Amino acid sequence: MGISDDQENSLTELFKQHGILPTSQRLHIAAVLLATHQHLSADQVLERVNQSGRKVSKATVYNTLNLFAEKGLVLEVMVDSSKVFYDSNTTPHHHFYNQDTGDLTDIPASAVEFARLPDLPEATRSDGIDVIIRVRNEDRSNS
Repeated sequence: MGISDDQENSLTELFKQHGILPTSQRLHIAAVLLATHQHLSADQVLERVNQSGRKVSKATVYNTLNLFAEKGLVLEVMVDSSKVFYDSNTTPHHHFYNQDTGDLTDIPASAVEFARLPDLPEATRSDGIDVIIRVRNEDRSNS
């Protein structure tokens, strides 16, 4: 299953705005990742692209996702040293990460407030704050 002409044109224009060369493989990866606001790992993107009938290599998916993150097309959300999600919602927001299920859920930026922040190191400026609140399912076996 390929992408429609309208979808290809829309993605090509989006790539142009972000300075990304629109190759066929990049278009198919973007079609999967940008279909809706979602959080996908590289392996999930690879699986979905390959299920769509378009075969791409793992290296191509990783390289493309890194390019998309570098160019601001997606956000890279590192929940721990071995788990990275690619977030199609690039507006400022935070996340809940369920360590039991592996689910990543958006939190509106306005739902998190900071009463005080430390002074920044000399000759630096803030480039953003990313909050990941790690949660676990409650043990209901004792209820």
